[in-house]
Amino acid sequence: MDIIFLRDLRIETVIGIFDWERCIKQVVSLDLEMAADIRNAAVSDAIDDTLDYKAVAKRLIEFVGSSEFQLVETLAERVTEIVRDEFQVSWVRLCINKKGAVRGARDVGVIIERGQRE
Repeated sequence: MDIIFLRDLRIETVIGIFDWERCIKQVVSLDLEMAADIRNAAVSDAIDDTLDYKAVAKRLIEFVGSSEFQLVETLAERVTEIVRDEFQVSWVRLCINKKGAVRGARDVGVIIERGQRE
């Protein structure tokens, strides 16, 4: 299995359970690892033969930027559903980081894996 990844994809969104969080946009950072077979793309040198990480990023920026979830967990599930369903990815690992959510902690968030590794 080959892995195509995106690191530190920063997106502003409404996220949180507190009233003040519902009135502002906060930055979340996404790290994605996605299963892909890159052999055909390596032979053809054509973007159509691989997972287009720019298209994935654009779709997630659109989705996350317009979402208004309370929980990072819900956002994580929806993001992995989009990646798996819309981009035919069999396995995805996602880390969502909500920096500054806990005083004294540099990072806080969730890491989930969905699908089957080959």
